[in-house]
Parts: sequence; structure tokens; C-alpha cells
Amino acid sequence: MNRRSFIKTSGGAVCIMSCPSMTLWADSPVRPVRFGMITDFHYADRPQLGSRFYSQSKQKLEEAIRIFNQSHLDFIVELGDLKDQDDPPSSSRTLGYVDEIEAVMQQFHGPVYHVLGNHDMDSISKQDFLSYTRNHGAAAGKNHYSFMMNGLKFIVLDANYNADGTDYASGNFDWTYAQIPDSQLKWLQAELAEGDGPVIIFVHQLLDWFSGAPEALTIKNAQAAVEILEKSRRVLAVFQGHFHEGNRSERNGIHFHTLNAAVEGSLPENNSFAIVEIDKALHIHLSCYYDNQLIEYNMPYVEQ
Repeated sequence: MNRRSFIKTSGGAVCIMSCPSMTLWADSPVRPVRFGMITDFHYADRPQLGSRFYSQSKQKLEEAIRIFNQSHLDFIVELGDLKDQDDPPSSSRTLGYVDEIEAVMQQFHGPVYHVLGNHDMDSISKQDFLSYTRNHGAAAGKNHYSFMMNGLKFIVLDANYNADGTDYASGNFDWTYAQIPDSQLKWLQAELAEGDGPVIIFVHQLLDWFSGAPEALTIKNAQAAVEILEKSRRVLAVFQGHFHEGNRSERNGIHFHTLNAAVEGSLPENNSFAIVEIDKALHIHLSCYYDNQLIEYNMPYVEQ
């Protein structure tokens, strides 16, 4: 299915995010990049709870992967909370859920990348999750990392740390408290200092503390992290999960887009995934499939 037929099939509204002062990145080596993006499947074989249909998430992911494989993408990334757990929890059953949903992820015909979400450490450790999932290439087994694609750098962050600096593990955390440790912030600075091309950030919890999103969903030292991004003058956008209803904001030339959660709502009416295109002029085009609609967002490059 090509992009035109995807739009025709999905239907829906169009939303435009307009920004001032569009310019080209000087002598940009960037070639167009297209990637798929998904988040918050919370897969588990457990009963519906409120608006969350946990057991349907595998079928929703299968639908997303089918579209992704027909869309000539460079890679796909999931933004966290790939799985959930039983009530009461069981580590062995939880690992079984990771195995099941990861098998669907790996049906994509290209590189697959994961971002750690808080629920990925329910019942199991961070290392367990990393061992049962597979990131592409040099990112294998890593909780935070970077990779290059067509002249763009993509940086994946991990904010799943307690106030004392320990990893989230086997439920030993308060999901309303997330932070990026100082060592990772120093690594981020080094990554942004290396080279001079455009950068995209992936993270689960929210970095845009200024956007009006619930404070409980926001990384506690988000302001310090965003100041690092702004000082680099390289970051085009931050893509996030965690806030199930989705959100958008912009600050000092950086776009923040929070993708809607896939676990919300029942099939066949409800699913959520996106295709992102970044063109040579560094304009970002999002085709977000949500609740049987295709909602498009255009985020022009803003000079920093």
C-alpha cells in the first residue's frame, strides 16, 4: 500500500502545525528519511481495564506492521510500554508477553528500535527486557543509544530511573517519578557535540514540561535536558509516548510530538501508529493513524 492509498483507505481530518521562519540546513547531506512509530501497546493476556484493551494489542501491532511493510520505511521505533503484566504479576508470564509481542515487532522488514517505558520493567528487570527484545545493529542490548540514517542522527534516551539513581526494575519504582541521570545527560551532550547535522530524539516520558501535559507524566529534570537540546541548535524534534491521549508543543525551534497510545480502545475502531517523513529541507510530515482516521501534521524546519 503506497502513501496515497493509505490516506484514501484511512480517511480522516488534516491538522497543520505552522511555524515561522523556514530555512534550509546549510549544505545539508540529508536524504529523505521515512520511519514508522508506535507506542504504548501494553500487551498482556489480561481482561480489559477501563479504556485499555490489553489482549488486543498484538492484533493492533500486526496491523501496524502490515502497513509499515507496505510503506517502504527505513526503520521503525516503538516508544515504550510494549508490554504489561498480569494482576497479580508473574515474571515468567510477563517474559512470555515480551516474547509474543516482540515476535510481531520483528516481522518488520527492516531495522527495529526500542525505547524503554516504565511498564517494560513491571515484573522484570531492565536487563530482562533488553535480553528478550532486539535492537538493530550496534544498539543491541542498550537502554540509551544513537544511530545514523541518511545523514540524520537519532538519539534514544532512557528516563526510567528512581530518585536515588537506581534503575526501574520489577516494579520497584513510582511511575510518577522519572529522571535522566547525570551520566546520561553528559553522554547526550557528547552525542550532540559530535558532528553538525540534524538530530531527532526518542524518549518515553515527556520532556516538554512547559506544554500543559500532566506533571506526573513529565521527566523531573526535563528542563535541564531540554536546555542541552536547545544549546546544540541541532534538534529538529522530540518524539514521546506515555501520555495516552497524545500532545504537541514547540519551544525554541524544537517540535515535541507525543503519539497516542495503541492500547486505548477496542478493535476494529481503535488503533494508533504513525509514519514520519523528514524531507531534504528538514520539514517533518507525520501521518498519524488514530481511531480509523488519518491525521496529518506538517512541522516545518524552524531556524534555531
